[in-house]
Amino acid sequence: MSGEALAEKLKNLPLEDQFQAEYVWLDGNFHPRSKGRTLNLRDFGAAPHKAPASAFPEWNYDGSSTGQAEGHFSEVIIKPCAVYRDPFRGGNNVLVLCDTYWPDGTPHPTNTRHHCQKVMEAAKDLEPWFGVEQEYFLMKISDARPLGFPEGGYPAPQGPYYCGAGAECAFGRDIAEAHWRACLYAGIKVSGINGEVAPGQWEFQVGPCVGIEEGDSLWMARYILIRVAEAFNVMVNLEPKPVEGDWNGSGCHTNFSTKPMREDGGYKKYILPVMEKLKAKHKEHIIAYGKGNEKRLTGKHETASIDSFLYGTGNRGASVRIGNQTAKDGKGYFEDRRPAANMDPYIVTMLLVSTCCDIPYTAPGVLQNGEK
Repeated sequence: MSGEALAEKLKNLPLEDQFQAEYVWLDGNFHPRSKGRTLNLRDFGAAPHKAPASAFPEWNYDGSSTGQAEGHFSEVIIKPCAVYRDPFRGGNNVLVLCDTYWPDGTPHPTNTRHHCQKVMEAAKDLEPWFGVEQEYFLMKISDARPLGFPEGGYPAPQGPYYCGAGAECAFGRDIAEAHWRACLYAGIKVSGINGEVAPGQWEFQVGPCVGIEEGDSLWMARYILIRVAEAFNVMVNLEPKPVEGDWNGSGCHTNFSTKPMREDGGYKKYILPVMEKLKAKHKEHIIAYGKGNEKRLTGKHETASIDSFLYGTGNRGASVRIGNQTAKDGKGYFEDRRPAANMDPYIVTMLLVSTCCDIPYTAPGVLQNGEK
């Protein structure tokens, strides 16, 4: 029996009274990390993934190894905040999303979820809805270039790859499909996927989600994507512009609405006035919308310039696009096209609600220090 076959056999051995929980959190560079623990099934019932996050014990890790603490004071506490079925282990096993705290209970400076949650709680009566379009590149380990890029050369120009089919233009479909199915199994609202404009570039959409659910769902979907790609010996790249030249960058377009926007008359009464609010805080948002975004927001490749704010109906070259159907119906949502693929959804959703709904926020340490 091969090592791989043995590993697969052992992973599928039944567990009667226990289950495995993979705790997932964000490190100092906002990359997912995880470690697993064994829990007793009798403490959670027949379906642990249906138990509230508060039922799961807190844990800790060495923050000096994740860029979040110094060696003499390295313990960081992780508190469960969302639970999902584990698509890798199956059965009763779960993925547990956590946020981070110091031992005295104060939020870690990289804990952007804590600040987002406060804004979402203040806005709950407005029922903020989100739908995020996560673009990404799948990169080869051998040369750190996208799938579909020949070693030492370039593929055919952009054109046939967007929503394309065929071995000559769809690179990495097995990974994108496996990730989609894994997310649905986990309980994440992935509403669809598609091949994107450049070779090796894909997109998945998460939503509609309400409030903090969007940030939780997108971060766990990213973690699952990284794990799926790992099995194929492929890297996931969320940089805004990983390939220089006449190739599209990667964004994380964020669709947003509140209950008043979705009601009759919401287009003129709420959506259009919000455009002026977003314009007034354009710089504040841009600073928080992803590192390296200036390489992507150039006014080319379906983007607006990073230096100006432009909104329009059906305009994919705008900072914010209002759908034609929204204008026609007089109600609906808008799409903020500025966020980069590497944006933190807790920050982006928090800022959209804060700006559009006039709800103040307390800046996480990463914003105060200008690191995001």
